[in-house]
Parts: sequence; structure tokens; C-alpha cells
Amino acid sequence: MADPISSRLRRGVTSTAAEAGGRALPRWHYLVALVAGAANTLSFAPTPHGGWLELALFVFLFAWLTRTTGWKSAALTGGAFGFGNYVTGVWWLYVSMHDYGGMAAPLAGAALVLFSLYLALYPALAAGVWSFCAGHARNGRLSDKPFSPTWHGAFAFAGAWAIGEWARGTVFTGFPWLASGYPQVDGPLAGFAPVAGVYGVGWMLALVAALIVQAGARSREPVAAVDTNRPRKRRIGRVLTPAIVAIALLAAGMLLPLVQWTVPSGAPLSVRLLQGNVKQEMKFEESGVMAAINEFQQMITAKPADLIITPETAIPVLAQQVPQPFATAVRRFADTTNSSIVFGAVGGTVTPEGRIVDYTNSLFGITPGSPDVYRYDKHHLVPFGEFVPWGFRWFVNLMNIPLGDFARGDPVQKPFMVHNQPVAVDICYEDIFGEEIARTVRESDTSPGVLVNSTNLAWFGDTIALDQHLQIARMRSLETGRPMLRATNTGTTAAIDAQGKVIARLPVYTQGSLDATIQGTAGETPYVTSGNNTVLAVSLLLLAVGFAFGPGRERRDNEKRDE
Repeated sequence: MADPISSRLRRGVTSTAAEAGGRALPRWHYLVALVAGAANTLSFAPTPHGGWLELALFVFLFAWLTRTTGWKSAALTGGAFGFGNYVTGVWWLYVSMHDYGGMAAPLAGAALVLFSLYLALYPALAAGVWSFCAGHARNGRLSDKPFSPTWHGAFAFAGAWAIGEWARGTVFTGFPWLASGYPQVDGPLAGFAPVAGVYGVGWMLALVAALIVQAGARSREPVAAVDTNRPRKRRIGRVLTPAIVAIALLAAGMLLPLVQWTVPSGAPLSVRLLQGNVKQEMKFEESGVMAAINEFQQMITAKPADLIITPETAIPVLAQQVPQPFATAVRRFADTTNSSIVFGAVGGTVTPEGRIVDYTNSLFGITPGSPDVYRYDKHHLVPFGEFVPWGFRWFVNLMNIPLGDFARGDPVQKPFMVHNQPVAVDICYEDIFGEEIARTVRESDTSPGVLVNSTNLAWFGDTIALDQHLQIARMRSLETGRPMLRATNTGTTAAIDAQGKVIARLPVYTQGSLDATIQGTAGETPYVTSGNNTVLAVSLLLLAVGFAFGPGRERRDNEKRDE
């Protein structure tokens, strides 16, 4: 088997020790992987067209993995790449814990590192599973030879990577932030989003990268590494075939956006998205509460629109405690201007004894001419911010975060009707869970034609978190074929069309109102129909094939090499 990237055991390290301890590679190998992972953060927003940079870095990652000689070194390489990516990609969590949560700087820094190490377990698992299922870890012999890219190895890498990212977005309520598909909203693989979702895009990214490495490795094979009885054309085919497949997949990703998965539905809606720019440290103080209520009352009633949306908890009190002047002014404005209004507040359930229990992070909707008030309760809560995981009360007590334990809403809730058009709303980071958004579109009695996200990212300051969240929202539009409206406290407030393009946005950390016209859609994309089931089924099947046939192929190649 060819040695695509030169790698040898370090002096003094035996092959047995290398296999047992995963130390066939020098320590700087893992440091380089960590640096590459940190560089991958630059693929995400706000970098324009970062999908191409991400593709180049994934080519490097797979090539670097081919240097490994066992599943342990592969897992360490994947874990180092993941840690570099996460510690630099979600460093804004330190801002929320220290700057706004009041946690001591050393503790906040340690928490960020530990959390990044936890997240890195998933790419480590993916790389280890790839090595195992591709046959390299079970070839029945000890060797200092690196892993040569193969077809089953490429597909195993795509499957393992996708399953690793899905697991990271699911286990312990999930944290799919920085999923590898997100930079592709402006990249060459964006067209696969409505087909297989963000994890499917990540699957395709991993496959294309592996095929490029495979083609490059085959092109560098010495003649002796190939059976001399084979026709020369067949050897050329071993180089060109993976390259052609990779190019075809990239072309398909760039052409698929021409497919119209959904169609316009209903009349265009005029919308106003409000950005209050309320300081986080003032949001729940008594003086700040009244100032915010007065501010949003003025912003809501300043100008009519078909739909007016405030940020999350723009009115930071219980719905039952909303001041009467605000309620009267907003109701009168809705009725006289035919404007539908959605505002964020705190929900609660009143017991027969008059007590309020089961607090919720909620959105309330006012429909002109109707006395009924629409209510949406957030379902996917933020750990530590909105609920306390078992055994972590001590951690929450280290921060000064109010309203830290909410009740959950139902997974699928009825849409808000705006001029007979259904609108699906969600709160804060609920929109990072594409499967849940797709389920809402698929299972609602009346399928929504417009998506709305109301959020408050002031907890993270003026950091890359704001642009990253906007990029995530764009992926939800691509997956569902629906426009997305985002009303945020500090940014980024934006209107996104059904093709994932930002058609209007407000500057961050400014107070203002974003006026836009949005066209709702109808129909289901393949991803809405099947969710993540497609990519998970394909990934598991390919891993099973690699597990079953990879070792035999590896063993035969080793035997030929030794002849």
C-alpha cells in the first residue's frame, strides 16, 4: 500500500508500543491538528464564502488522519482538531459567564476549556470509528505504514463524521453549534441543505474532502505499488475516478439551488422587526424593566405593518403583570392599523389558589379584531440559563443569571396566524435544531409558510456569536424552503428569504426597526419530509459496509505490498 503522506515511528518507539499507546506519531502531529481546528473557526461567519476555506481544511484533516496507524491516534487527531475548533469558535460563552453572569474569570475560562474538551469527544469518536470501520485498525498486523485512502474509507469517514455531529447535537439536550454544514450556506455544497439538512451537508463535505485526498494519494503512488499487469488506463482511472466524483458532487451542490422545492403562498407580508438594544445588565433591574416596556411600546406603535415582532423577553415581566397602559396601547394600535404583533414576555400558569407556577419563556401574539392572545412557550431550553441540569445547581449559583428554571412548552405548537397565513415562531437558540424546525413544519395542522426567531444575544456581547447565529438561521431557511425573520435585542436582526439570502438587516448594537417585505411559501423539501433519518440511515449503512468488508480489503492490500 502506498504511503500518501510520509510518516514513521519515532526512534525508540516500537510498533507494539505504538499500537498499544497510540504514539506512532510525534506530539506535534496533534498540535498541528489543533491549529487546523482553530483555523476552521474562520470558515464560519462572519467570514464571507467560508465554505471553500472549510473544504480546504477538511481535505487537510482527512489527509492528516491518513498519517495515523490505529484508531487511538486517529481519535486523538480528530479530538485535537475538534478542541481547536470549539475553544476558538464558542469563546463567547466566556463573555456570558464572566462579563454578564459574574463568574470569576479563572472559573469561566476553565468552564470554557472543559466544555470544549467535551465537545471534542465527538470528532474524536468520529475519527476513531472511521479508522475502525475502514479496516485500518483491524487489519491483523502491526505496521508503521499510514492509512491509504480508499473508497470504503472515504464513505466511512463521511458516515462517521455525520453521526458524530448528530450525536453532539442530540446528547444531553444537544449543542449543534459549529456543525460543519453551516459555512456551506455560502459554499459549494449549499444545494444539499434542503435534501439532507445541515448534517447531510457535513456528510457531503467529509466525503468530497476524502475523495480529493484519495485522488491525490493515488496520483503519487510509485509504479511498484501498482500491479504491473494492470493496464495503464486502469491506474489512471484510480486517480481520476475519485477526482471526478468529487467534482461532480461539488457541481451538484452548486446546481441544486436551481431546484424549486417550495412555491410562493399567499400575499407578501410587510414586517417590522424591532431591535431594542437594551443593555443586558439593565434588563431585569426595576428601572430597566420599565424603561424597556416604555421603549418597546413606542417602537411597536410607531408604524403599522402586517407583522411586528419584538425580541425575546422584550417585556421582561410576567404576562399577567404587563402594565395596563402598554396592553391598552398595543391592543388599540393592532385593532386600528390591522397590525399583528408578537412580543416576548414571561409566561406562567395561574393555579386555582391564585399562585403563578410553571414559568415559561414565551411569545404572545395579538391579532387585530380578536380578543384572543396567542401564546408560544419555548420548548428546547438552554442548560444553566433556562433550566438547571441535575447535579449542577452549584455551577448556576456561581453566576448571577435571573430566571434560571423554566417549564417546557410542547414540541410542536400551533402557528400564529397573520392575515390567514400561518407563521411558526421559536425563541433564542431553538433555531439551531433543524430537526425540530422541520418537525414543526411537517406536523403542524396548518403548515407554516414563514419562520420567526425572537432572541436576545446580549449575553454574548459584540462577538462572533451574533454572526454565527444569523448563519444558522440561514441554514434553516435553506433546509425548509421558508423565509426566516429574526428580531433580536442587540443583533443581528434580519430578514432572510426562502433561499437563505439576507435581504435586509440592522447594524448590531443599535436601536432600530427593520422594515421588510417577505413572501411566504408552501410545500415540503426532502429534508422537511424525512428530517435527519436519511443521512443517519445512509451513514450507518456505509459504516456497516466498511466494518464488514474494510478489514479484508486492507489485509489483501498488505499482502500484495509484502510480496
